[in-house]
Amino acid sequence: MCDTLCAPGPRGMVFAKNSDRPPSEVQVAWPFGRRASAGCTLRTQYLSIGDAGACATFLSCPTWCWGAEHGVNEHGVAIGNERVATTHDAAHAPPALIGMDLVRLGLERARSAEEALDVMTGLLDVCGQGGIADTVRQQAYDSSFLVADPSHAFVLETSGSAYAIAPADDGIAISNCLTLGTGWTRASRELSPGDDFGRFADTEAKTLHADVRLAASRRFLAGTPAGGLTPAATAAHLRDHGNGPWGAPTGGPVHPPPEHVEEDVSGVSVCMHVRGMVGTTASMIAELPAAVSEGEPLRVYVAAGAPCSSIYVPAFPRTAEGPPPFVPVELSGEELWHAADAVRQFVEAEPDALPAVRAVLQITEDELWSEADDVRADPSRWSAVGAEWGQRALQALRSCIP
Repeated sequence: MCDTLCAPGPRGMVFAKNSDRPPSEVQVAWPFGRRASAGCTLRTQYLSIGDAGACATFLSCPTWCWGAEHGVNEHGVAIGNERVATTHDAAHAPPALIGMDLVRLGLERARSAEEALDVMTGLLDVCGQGGIADTVRQQAYDSSFLVADPSHAFVLETSGSAYAIAPADDGIAISNCLTLGTGWTRASRELSPGDDFGRFADTEAKTLHADVRLAASRRFLAGTPAGGLTPAATAAHLRDHGNGPWGAPTGGPVHPPPEHVEEDVSGVSVCMHVRGMVGTTASMIAELPAAVSEGEPLRVYVAAGAPCSSIYVPAFPRTAEGPPPFVPVELSGEELWHAADAVRQFVEAEPDALPAVRAVLQITEDELWSEADDVRADPSRWSAVGAEWGQRALQALRSCIP
């Protein structure tokens, strides 16, 4: 279960995702440099394919996995995937690509969102889709994707190698269900004009959990002025525990995590806390500037673990025409994730403790965001000012662990 959205903001497209995975699964954010390996063989999770080299990327990856849940590349392309239940039997498919492979390959090989679609659908045609993508429960599944760049966005829904695509330049949210219906503008050969892509949905799979979260994301975007989505407002939405956005930098009321999932699916929220089953294990917000090709900085905020009980740490990943990047090294290590997860476990056991925890974490988050604002236009100061961002976040998290 995941939630992904994007919409235009004052500084370019804002892209964001909460990655909902088994609560024990570690996920970290790794910066990868360019790879000059075209013509070689590339090993993905289950398949060896021809390599085409790679753009520089910044990827959020479960540590067992070659692919990524979400990420951005040096050209300002961002991609995130969603688990969807379809008629395709991904568990019994021959060795193929999983959704996380497609996220990484799209980001490694594309200079625009449209080019990423070409890459991903071409790979679906040649390699297919299938394989275990949840190693805790040994589950396989297909994926839908949100693909964005500074100017454009698209939804890509898949069932095996079948797919449909629709543009979403004005903003959109997706979750764990197929939604395009007949509204697609491009599709694989299995579909004719006017066909409903929903025919590929597994009708035995319930989507109520996805429906309630998707509705929350749609309400959030509908309440945002056109062209006005900000990273701070997005952070507040990604912390939604079922009562609306909260916890944007600069503070505000705190909404404790839900304790139970009821029959009406209350207790299922964008910031996920289904005890022992699924939780938000990583979150990312990326601001994709319109002038990224001219050297405008690409700014990303990464929260290890559940965003309600973590800190969005700023980073400036590598861009094609920009200055040397700065990414706090702690974002790529497991120590920060485990500290955030310990805080998550504490507030799940003691939900009323979250306001006190948030009071501590908010101080550090506000400081980091303010400092990132101060140096955004002065790359020569990024590494000096941000040198302790990761450690400060780690210390704040540790101070909240009983």
